[in-house]
Amino acid sequence: MSAGTIVAEGLTKVFHTVARRPGLGGALKDLVRPERVPKVAVDQVSIRVDQGELLALLGPNGAGKSTTIKMLCGILTPTSGRVEVNGVVPHADRIANARQIGAVFGQRSQLWRDLTGRQSLEVLRDMYGLRDADYRERIREFNRILELEEFWDQRARQLSLGQRVRCDLAAALLHDPPVVFLDEPTIGMDVVVKEQVREFLRDQVRRRGRTVLLTTHDMTEVAKLAERVALIDHGALAYDGKTAGLRDLAGVTWEANVTVETVPALVDIPGLRLTRAEGTRLTFAPVPGAEAGDLTPRHAVRRLIEHLPVTDIRVEEPDLEDVVRQAFRAGR
Repeated sequence: MSAGTIVAEGLTKVFHTVARRPGLGGALKDLVRPERVPKVAVDQVSIRVDQGELLALLGPNGAGKSTTIKMLCGILTPTSGRVEVNGVVPHADRIANARQIGAVFGQRSQLWRDLTGRQSLEVLRDMYGLRDADYRERIREFNRILELEEFWDQRARQLSLGQRVRCDLAAALLHDPPVVFLDEPTIGMDVVVKEQVREFLRDQVRRRGRTVLLTTHDMTEVAKLAERVALIDHGALAYDGKTAGLRDLAGVTWEANVTVETVPALVDIPGLRLTRAEGTRLTFAPVPGAEAGDLTPRHAVRRLIEHLPVTDIRVEEPDLEDVVRQAFRAGR
Protein backbone atom coordinates (compact mmCIF):
# COMPACT_ATOMS: atom_id res chain seq x y z
CA MET A 1 0.00 0.00 0.00
CA SER A 2 1.34 3.46 -0.93
CA ALA A 3 2.02 6.19 1.60
CA GLY A 4 -0.95 8.44 2.23
CA THR A 5 -3.56 5.68 1.90
CA ILE A 6 -6.19 4.76 4.50
CA VAL A 7 -8.02 1.45 4.15
CA ALA A 8 -10.68 0.01 6.45
CA GLU A 9 -12.59 -3.19 5.69
CA GLY A 10 -15.45 -4.42 7.86
CA LEU A 11 -14.24 -2.22 10.71
CA THR A 12 -16.24 -3.00 13.86
CA LYS A 13 -15.96 -1.87 17.48
CA VAL A 14 -18.09 -3.32 20.27
CA PHE A 15 -17.96 -1.92 23.80
CA HIS A 16 -19.39 -3.74 26.82
CA THR A 17 -21.29 -1.77 29.43
CA VAL A 18 -22.86 -2.76 32.73
CA ALA A 19 -26.66 -2.95 32.63
CA ARG A 20 -28.14 -1.11 35.60
CA ARG A 21 -30.91 -3.03 37.37
CA PRO A 22 -33.58 -1.10 39.28
CA GLY A 23 -33.86 -0.76 43.04
CA LEU A 24 -31.51 -1.45 45.94
CA GLY A 25 -31.56 -5.18 45.23
CA GLY A 26 -30.59 -4.51 41.62
CA ALA A 27 -27.74 -2.25 42.73
CA LEU A 28 -26.40 -5.01 44.99
CA LYS A 29 -26.63 -7.54 42.15
CA ASP A 30 -24.77 -5.12 39.88
CA LEU A 31 -22.05 -4.85 42.50
CA VAL A 32 -21.68 -8.60 43.08
CA ARG A 33 -22.49 -9.98 39.65
CA PRO A 34 -22.63 -7.23 37.05
CA GLU A 35 -24.45 -7.97 33.83
CA ARG A 36 -22.44 -6.79 30.86
CA VAL A 37 -24.22 -5.98 27.62
CA PRO A 38 -22.61 -5.30 24.23
CA LYS A 39 -22.95 -1.94 22.50
CA VAL A 40 -21.93 -1.73 18.84
CA ALA A 41 -20.28 1.65 18.27
CA VAL A 42 -18.99 0.98 14.74
CA ASP A 43 -20.59 -1.66 12.56
CA GLN A 44 -18.85 -3.13 9.48
CA VAL A 45 -17.48 0.15 8.11
CA SER A 46 -15.45 -0.18 4.91
CA ILE A 47 -13.77 2.89 3.50
CA ARG A 48 -10.72 3.88 1.46
CA VAL A 49 -9.03 7.29 1.25
CA ASP A 50 -6.27 7.70 -1.33
CA GLN A 51 -3.24 9.97 -1.31
CA GLY A 52 -4.03 13.67 -1.69
CA GLU A 53 -7.73 13.22 -0.93
CA LEU A 54 -9.77 15.03 1.73
CA LEU A 55 -12.72 13.04 3.05
CA ALA A 56 -15.30 14.56 5.39
CA LEU A 57 -16.77 12.00 7.79
CA LEU A 58 -20.19 13.24 8.90
CA GLY A 59 -22.76 12.04 11.37
CA PRO A 60 -24.81 13.04 14.41
CA ASN A 61 -23.36 12.91 17.92
CA GLY A 62 -22.83 9.31 18.99
CA ALA A 63 -22.89 8.01 15.40
CA GLY A 64 -19.41 6.44 15.66
CA LYS A 65 -17.25 9.06 13.93
CA SER A 66 -14.75 9.59 16.74
CA THR A 67 -14.54 5.86 17.48
CA THR A 68 -13.75 5.23 13.81
CA ILE A 69 -10.99 7.84 13.81
CA LYS A 70 -9.53 6.45 17.04
CA MET A 71 -9.28 2.99 15.45
CA LEU A 72 -7.64 4.49 12.36
CA CYS A 73 -5.17 6.34 14.61
CA GLY A 74 -4.36 3.21 16.62
CA ILE A 75 -5.81 4.55 19.88
CA LEU A 76 -8.47 1.82 19.90
CA THR A 77 -8.19 -1.80 18.75
CA PRO A 78 -11.02 -2.95 16.46
CA THR A 79 -13.20 -5.80 17.64
CA SER A 80 -13.09 -7.14 14.09
CA GLY A 81 -12.20 -6.03 10.58
CA ARG A 82 -9.01 -4.82 8.94
CA VAL A 83 -7.40 -1.40 8.97
CA GLU A 84 -4.17 -0.12 7.43
CA VAL A 85 -2.78 3.40 7.30
CA ASN A 86 0.30 3.96 5.13
CA GLY A 87 0.65 0.18 5.00
CA VAL A 88 0.81 -0.06 8.81
CA VAL A 89 -1.77 -1.70 11.08
CA PRO A 90 -2.21 1.19 13.55
CA HIS A 91 -3.04 -0.72 16.74
CA ALA A 92 -0.41 -3.40 16.05
CA ASP A 93 2.51 -0.99 15.56
CA ARG A 94 1.61 2.26 17.29
CA ILE A 95 5.12 3.74 17.17
CA ALA A 96 5.54 3.26 13.42
CA ASN A 97 2.00 4.53 12.89
CA ALA A 98 2.57 7.63 15.03
CA ARG A 99 5.56 8.62 12.91
CA GLN A 100 3.42 8.59 9.76
CA ILE A 101 0.26 10.36 10.88
CA GLY A 102 -0.74 13.71 12.33
CA ALA A 103 -3.84 14.27 14.44
CA VAL A 104 -5.75 17.24 15.82
CA PHE A 105 -8.63 16.71 18.23
CA GLY A 106 -10.47 19.99 18.73
CA GLN A 107 -10.97 19.60 22.47
CA ARG A 108 -7.46 18.31 23.25
CA SER A 109 -4.04 19.82 22.70
CA GLN A 110 -0.59 18.36 22.17
CA LEU A 111 1.05 21.54 23.47
CA TRP A 112 2.53 21.74 26.98
CA ARG A 113 0.45 24.14 29.05
CA ASP A 114 3.35 25.94 30.71
CA LEU A 115 5.54 26.14 27.62
CA THR A 116 5.16 28.67 24.85
CA GLY A 117 3.95 27.51 21.45
CA ARG A 118 7.49 27.91 20.11
CA GLN A 119 8.96 25.80 22.93
CA SER A 120 6.37 23.03 22.42
CA LEU A 121 7.21 22.86 18.72
CA GLU A 122 10.93 22.75 19.52
CA VAL A 123 10.34 19.81 21.90
CA LEU A 124 8.43 18.01 19.15
CA ARG A 125 11.26 18.81 16.71
CA ASP A 126 13.71 17.01 19.00
CA MET A 127 11.33 14.10 19.61
CA TYR A 128 11.01 13.51 15.86
CA GLY A 129 14.73 14.07 15.26
CA LEU A 130 14.20 16.81 12.67
CA ARG A 131 17.15 18.70 11.25
CA ASP A 132 17.21 22.40 12.09
CA ALA A 133 17.00 23.35 8.41
CA ASP A 134 13.91 21.18 7.87
CA TYR A 135 12.33 22.54 11.04
CA ARG A 136 12.86 26.17 10.03
CA GLU A 137 11.54 25.54 6.52
CA ARG A 138 8.34 23.93 7.85
CA ILE A 139 7.76 26.72 10.35
CA ARG A 140 8.11 29.26 7.52
CA GLU A 141 5.60 27.26 5.48
CA PHE A 142 3.08 27.06 8.33
CA ASN A 143 3.58 30.68 9.34
CA ARG A 144 2.72 31.88 5.83
CA ILE A 145 -0.96 31.03 6.36
CA LEU A 146 -1.39 30.35 10.08
CA GLU A 147 0.57 33.45 11.25
CA LEU A 148 2.07 31.59 14.21
CA GLU A 149 4.73 34.17 15.04
CA GLU A 150 2.07 36.62 16.21
CA PHE A 151 1.38 34.58 19.34
CA TRP A 152 3.71 31.58 19.63
CA ASP A 153 5.84 33.16 22.37
CA GLN A 154 2.84 33.05 24.74
CA ARG A 155 2.35 30.13 27.11
CA ALA A 156 -0.06 27.54 25.71
CA ARG A 157 -2.53 28.06 28.57
CA GLN A 158 -2.77 31.75 27.64
CA LEU A 159 -3.63 31.14 23.98
CA SER A 160 -7.12 31.62 22.61
CA LEU A 161 -8.86 28.59 21.11
CA GLY A 162 -8.06 29.68 17.57
CA GLN A 163 -4.40 30.34 18.40
CA ARG A 164 -4.05 27.00 20.16
CA VAL A 165 -5.55 25.01 17.28
CA ARG A 166 -3.29 26.76 14.76
CA CYS A 167 -0.31 25.74 16.90
CA ASP A 168 -1.75 22.23 17.16
CA LEU A 169 -2.00 22.02 13.36
CA ALA A 170 1.66 23.01 13.07
CA ALA A 171 2.58 20.44 15.73
CA ALA A 172 0.59 17.70 13.95
CA LEU A 173 2.31 18.37 10.60
CA LEU A 174 5.79 19.20 11.88
CA HIS A 175 7.19 15.73 11.07
CA ASP A 176 5.64 15.86 7.54
CA PRO A 177 3.13 12.98 7.89
CA PRO A 178 1.38 11.80 4.72
CA VAL A 179 -1.94 11.26 6.59
CA VAL A 180 -3.71 13.70 8.90
CA PHE A 181 -6.78 13.05 11.09
CA LEU A 182 -8.83 16.05 12.19
CA ASP A 183 -11.67 15.57 14.69
CA GLU A 184 -13.75 18.78 14.95
CA PRO A 185 -10.64 20.97 14.63
CA THR A 186 -12.48 24.32 14.26
CA ILE A 187 -15.21 23.87 16.85
CA GLY A 188 -15.85 27.11 18.73
CA MET A 189 -13.62 29.25 16.49
CA ASP A 190 -14.59 32.61 15.00
CA VAL A 191 -15.17 32.79 11.25
CA VAL A 192 -11.86 34.55 10.47
CA VAL A 193 -9.71 31.88 12.12
CA LYS A 194 -11.87 29.12 10.59
CA GLU A 195 -11.11 30.48 7.14
CA GLN A 196 -7.37 30.55 7.95
CA VAL A 197 -7.51 26.89 8.95
CA ARG A 198 -9.49 25.99 5.82
CA GLU A 199 -7.02 27.78 3.59
CA PHE A 200 -4.17 25.94 5.30
CA LEU A 201 -5.83 22.55 4.79
CA ARG A 202 -6.60 23.27 1.14
CA ASP A 203 -2.96 24.22 0.62
CA GLN A 204 -1.67 21.07 2.34
CA VAL A 205 -3.93 18.79 0.27
CA ARG A 206 -3.33 20.48 -3.10
CA ARG A 207 0.33 21.42 -2.84
CA ARG A 208 1.73 18.78 -0.51
CA GLY A 209 -0.59 15.90 -1.44
CA ARG A 210 -1.53 15.10 2.15
CA THR A 211 -4.42 12.76 2.84
CA VAL A 212 -6.91 14.27 5.28
CA LEU A 213 -9.79 12.62 7.12
CA LEU A 214 -11.97 15.29 8.72
CA THR A 215 -14.96 15.06 11.05
CA THR A 216 -17.02 18.20 11.55
CA HIS A 217 -20.52 19.50 12.18
CA ASP A 218 -19.76 22.68 10.21
CA MET A 219 -21.48 22.30 6.84
CA THR A 220 -19.78 25.43 5.50
CA GLU A 221 -16.49 23.69 6.15
CA VAL A 222 -17.64 20.61 4.25
CA ALA A 223 -18.86 22.66 1.29
CA LYS A 224 -15.57 24.57 1.05
CA LEU A 225 -13.16 21.70 1.66
CA ALA A 226 -14.57 18.32 0.69
CA GLU A 227 -15.46 16.94 -2.72
CA ARG A 228 -16.22 13.58 -1.08
CA VAL A 229 -18.17 12.81 2.08
CA ALA A 230 -19.04 9.71 4.07
CA LEU A 231 -22.09 9.59 6.30
CA ILE A 232 -22.06 7.35 9.35
CA ASP A 233 -25.20 6.73 11.39
CA HIS A 234 -25.71 4.33 14.29
CA GLY A 235 -22.20 3.02 13.60
CA ALA A 236 -22.92 2.03 9.99
CA LEU A 237 -21.87 3.70 6.76
CA ALA A 238 -24.94 5.27 5.14
CA TYR A 239 -23.26 7.01 2.20
CA ASP A 240 -19.80 7.34 0.65
CA GLY A 241 -19.41 9.44 -2.46
CA LYS A 242 -19.29 12.88 -4.01
CA THR A 243 -20.65 15.75 -1.95
CA ALA A 244 -22.92 16.68 -4.87
CA GLY A 245 -24.38 13.14 -4.85
CA LEU A 246 -25.91 13.71 -1.43
CA ARG A 247 -28.83 15.45 -3.11
CA ASP A 248 -29.78 12.23 -4.89
CA LEU A 249 -29.65 10.27 -1.63
CA ALA A 250 -31.68 12.91 0.20
CA GLY A 251 -34.18 13.26 -2.63
CA VAL A 252 -33.87 17.06 -2.63
CA THR A 253 -32.90 19.36 -5.46
CA TRP A 254 -32.96 22.96 -6.60
CA GLU A 255 -36.15 24.91 -7.23
CA ALA A 256 -36.99 27.73 -9.63
CA ASN A 257 -39.34 30.39 -8.25
CA VAL A 258 -41.03 32.31 -11.04
CA THR A 259 -43.34 35.33 -11.11
CA VAL A 260 -45.41 35.64 -14.30
CA GLU A 261 -47.65 38.34 -15.77
CA THR A 262 -50.53 35.89 -16.19
CA VAL A 263 -50.82 32.20 -15.39
CA PRO A 264 -51.45 30.15 -18.57
CA ALA A 265 -54.22 27.59 -18.61
CA LEU A 266 -51.70 24.81 -19.26
CA VAL A 267 -48.25 24.85 -17.70
CA ASP A 268 -46.07 22.32 -19.52
CA ILE A 269 -42.31 22.92 -19.34
CA PRO A 270 -40.09 20.06 -20.65
CA GLY A 271 -38.05 18.54 -17.82
CA LEU A 272 -39.78 20.60 -15.12
CA ARG A 273 -42.81 20.01 -12.92
CA LEU A 274 -44.95 22.60 -11.17
CA THR A 275 -44.73 21.97 -7.41
CA ARG A 276 -46.46 25.05 -6.04
CA ALA A 277 -48.70 27.86 -7.36
CA GLU A 278 -49.68 30.95 -5.38
CA GLY A 279 -51.38 33.41 -7.72
CA THR A 280 -48.81 34.53 -10.26
CA ARG A 281 -45.93 32.97 -8.28
CA LEU A 282 -45.02 29.51 -9.50
CA THR A 283 -42.42 27.06 -8.20
CA PHE A 284 -40.81 24.43 -10.43
CA ALA A 285 -38.49 21.49 -9.73
CA PRO A 286 -36.74 19.11 -12.16
CA VAL A 287 -38.70 16.02 -13.15
CA PRO A 288 -37.20 12.92 -11.47
CA GLY A 289 -35.34 10.69 -13.90
CA ALA A 290 -32.52 10.73 -16.39
CA GLU A 291 -33.38 14.11 -17.92
CA ALA A 292 -33.56 15.78 -14.52
CA GLY A 293 -29.94 14.88 -13.86
CA ASP A 294 -28.92 16.65 -17.09
CA LEU A 295 -31.14 19.71 -16.60
CA THR A 296 -29.05 22.41 -14.96
CA PRO A 297 -30.58 25.48 -13.31
CA ARG A 298 -29.25 27.61 -16.19
CA HIS A 299 -31.05 25.45 -18.76
CA ALA A 300 -34.20 25.51 -16.64
CA VAL A 301 -34.20 29.31 -16.54
CA ARG A 302 -33.91 29.41 -20.32
CA ARG A 303 -36.85 27.02 -20.77
CA LEU A 304 -39.04 28.92 -18.31
CA ILE A 305 -38.40 32.21 -20.10
CA GLU A 306 -39.18 30.57 -23.44
CA HIS A 307 -42.52 29.10 -22.27
CA LEU A 308 -43.87 31.64 -19.75
CA PRO A 309 -44.40 35.43 -19.55
CA VAL A 310 -41.76 35.76 -16.81
CA THR A 311 -41.34 39.02 -14.87
CA ASP A 312 -39.02 37.63 -12.17
CA ILE A 313 -37.13 34.39 -11.67
CA ARG A 314 -34.93 33.04 -8.90
CA VAL A 315 -33.24 29.65 -8.50
CA GLU A 316 -32.73 28.34 -4.96
CA GLU A 317 -30.45 25.41 -4.14
CA PRO A 318 -30.88 23.46 -0.89
CA ASP A 319 -28.52 24.24 1.96
CA LEU A 320 -25.94 21.47 2.50
CA GLU A 321 -26.99 21.11 6.14
CA ASP A 322 -30.59 20.46 5.07
CA VAL A 323 -29.37 17.97 2.46
CA VAL A 324 -27.32 16.02 5.03
CA ARG A 325 -30.20 16.04 7.52
CA GLN A 326 -32.57 14.70 4.87
CA ALA A 327 -30.00 12.14 3.73
CA PHE A 328 -29.83 10.68 7.24
CA ARG A 329 -33.61 10.43 7.35
CA ALA A 330 -33.65 8.72 3.96
CA GLY A 331 -31.02 6.20 5.08
CA ARG A 332 -32.90 5.13 8.19
